[in-house]
Amino acid sequence: MRRNIVHLGAANLKYEIREIVAIAHEIERLGQAITWENIGDPVQKGETPPQWIREIVCELVDQRTSWAYCDSAGVPETREFLAGNVNKRKGVQVTTDDIMFFNGLGDAVAKVYGWLRREARILGPSPAYSTHSSAEAAHSGYSHVTYDLDPTRGWMPDVEDIRNKVKYNDSIAGILILTPDNPTGAVYPRAILKEIAEIAREYDLFIITDEIYAHIVYSGDPHLHLSEWIGDVPGIAMRGISKEYPWPGSRCGWLEILNKDKDENFSIYTNSLLAAKRLEVSSTTLPQMSIPLVMGDARYAAHLDGREAMFGERADEMMAAFEGCESVLVNKPGGAFYYTVMFNDGVINGDQTLPIENPEIEKLIADRVRDVAPDKRFVYYLMGATGIVVVPLTGFQCEHTGFRATLLETDPVKRAWILKTLRDSIDVYTGIRTGASLAVSEA
Repeated sequence: MRRNIVHLGAANLKYEIREIVAIAHEIERLGQAITWENIGDPVQKGETPPQWIREIVCELVDQRTSWAYCDSAGVPETREFLAGNVNKRKGVQVTTDDIMFFNGLGDAVAKVYGWLRREARILGPSPAYSTHSSAEAAHSGYSHVTYDLDPTRGWMPDVEDIRNKVKYNDSIAGILILTPDNPTGAVYPRAILKEIAEIAREYDLFIITDEIYAHIVYSGDPHLHLSEWIGDVPGIAMRGISKEYPWPGSRCGWLEILNKDKDENFSIYTNSLLAAKRLEVSSTTLPQMSIPLVMGDARYAAHLDGREAMFGERADEMMAAFEGCESVLVNKPGGAFYYTVMFNDGVINGDQTLPIENPEIEKLIADRVRDVAPDKRFVYYLMGATGIVVVPLTGFQCEHTGFRATLLETDPVKRAWILKTLRDSIDVYTGIRTGASLAVSEA
């Protein structure tokens, strides 16, 4: 081209969670059965939304208005319902105009970072969720700037690290928090969240919270929304139905804008997000129309409670599977449906392998692991040997090595096989457990 047409931040658009899929498909074509533990899609892993929720959606299909455009900010009745839910909490009050719908939170994330001034940076956690970290890095043209989550403290945010990053980098305009967290499953207590809010207040920043898993908490901690602890700091809470109903294919997420009136610059910025939505006319109508009917139904609370209990039991199963594994650190997740296995220092390197029976797959993996991070090497060999696809921890912009897997498998026999195979694969790969053997046949 006579002019360079590539966006300055294009090189930062990395999404390890799905990029690893291409390698898995190559392995699959060579005869290896694949078990997908890389993507948080409950429906793909066998969960079916309750019949009563599906009946509500079916009835909405017959309504003519569900096929039409809606207001750019979203269906007014749904926004009014959600604003009412926010205002029932003890915290910041909002109006219908403070609720804004998008085509899933991926769309919302792209807009939130894409319409920031390029010099304004958002400080996010490490390990980082790729959708946020890539979008923030792409908007600025530089690597995403992060604060540490401490694996020795259950992946809690290092508040002093946040304070120092903010204090000595005046380009930071906001702080991103994911709670429950992806990829670690950590749930942050109110005291830590209040400390972060105080830092934002002191340095005149705003806060973004990704609350897509806010109603999947099984640690015993309360469900905490941004409006309940942010005080008078401007903020944006990101919500959606993809993980709650669950209905990931709905592509239906929204923002809750808090304390817009506290800062003129923040108000202008959030108004620009709505202006950007107007260029697209509207977001998906039918899923929005379902929200008051589903969330307002007397059965919804029991639906959420049941799913939390289910994931809590699976978290217990996972912890039992890794008990006594000396080569890794595993923290029990308290929310969402992920867990992170972190290798201890020095236990993996660039020479270890797993036995792969198929010579074509063995050659493919050997070619693909040249000059990759040690945990990515393990993940590739795991795919080749067992067909289980997990995500390397370094793929979440993290210096720690390890991997993320899910608690989503609905078949208890297969779930037990996945956990046993992961544990055995670690033992064989590291050689720490004498006499460990890798059995890859599914029960």
